[in-house]
Amino acid sequence: MTPATYWHMLPEAAQARKAIWEAINPHTGKRRIDEVYPLPIRETTRENEMLIKFKSGSVWQVVGSDNYNSLLGSPPYGIVFSEWALADPQAWAYLRPILLENGGWALFITTPRGYNHAKTMYDAARSDPGWFSERLTVDDTGVFTPAQLASERAEYIAQWGEDQGLSLFEQEYYCSFESAILGAYYASEMRQMRHEGRIKDVPWLPDAQVDTYWDLGIDDSMSIWFAQSVGQEIRLIDYYELSGEGLAHYAKVLTDKSANLGYRYGKHVAPHDIQVRELGTGKSRLEVARDLGINFEVARRVERKEDGHQAVRAVLPSCWFDQTRCQRGIDALSSYRKHYDETNKVFGVSPVHDWSSHGADAFQTLALTCQFTGFFSGRHFSFE
Repeated sequence: MTPATYWHMLPEAAQARKAIWEAINPHTGKRRIDEVYPLPIRETTRENEMLIKFKSGSVWQVVGSDNYNSLLGSPPYGIVFSEWALADPQAWAYLRPILLENGGWALFITTPRGYNHAKTMYDAARSDPGWFSERLTVDDTGVFTPAQLASERAEYIAQWGEDQGLSLFEQEYYCSFESAILGAYYASEMRQMRHEGRIKDVPWLPDAQVDTYWDLGIDDSMSIWFAQSVGQEIRLIDYYELSGEGLAHYAKVLTDKSANLGYRYGKHVAPHDIQVRELGTGKSRLEVARDLGINFEVARRVERKEDGHQAVRAVLPSCWFDQTRCQRGIDALSSYRKHYDETNKVFGVSPVHDWSSHGADAFQTLALTCQFTGFFSGRHFSFE
């Protein structure tokens, strides 16, 4: 076999170190990687890089999808995506051409986390003869006894209540996609949206203006929602996200979409931090954007993050999402969640900052704009 590079990828690099690289087998007291890859077959082990080079010439490394585009070294021939439902789906979009070019492979392992990118991929794989898919429940694996499962079910119900407890139990042990991600801010709204069929192919109207709503990342991704207001509906017709590029790139994205798709822009709305001046240039990104031909309006600032969440909850019932062009943004809204303290079994007050927060924050720009410009005709909504 020709030597190659293989990655085991978890959602976050720090998580990968704890869950894989430093994990101890409680039955033997040994590190799991030492059991799987004994020292005699290794040439070198780099603890800081979580990398093993074998005497055969192949390399195995533990990595995170939170920095997929900054991983260095030989391109992978095989990738195992572990906990795929919580990973950044853009990692697969970025890495799949590499595997296509070198004839490599990918394996996706996950516990369901509601209707997000993992569910979309699973459904597609089931109907594609070029893919293999398998759904294994506890009844298939036989890992737990009936008594253990009954005890687990009772504990879930005791901790979370009848409905939520059963949903989480079915998710963890029977691979059910019906339960939302634990702590997801917009779980009920996104579930209702799917139930009402408001995620579909959404036609855009050439005669209506297209407004854009932004989240401005510095080191992180920058996200843009493209929307049309049609009567009492907000149609989300497009979504764009990228990292590592300046405002000039996004100005070109707007221009290209206008030329190729016919978008006729109305307003461009950015969060309040666009007015902050950068130390290097002394200019704000508001001024830089203006020089590039993007005349931003600035969204109102809210003092409490929860006020922004409430604004999003208020606007989502009026929204329709294009299921193709907005897929990543939809996944972001479904996956955006609170921190959960596993030790104390309580939710924190702040959201998890991961790949999903960019699209969710950009949508909050839209929601706050709708709230403060009086979009909700006939509705009353106020921050408490």
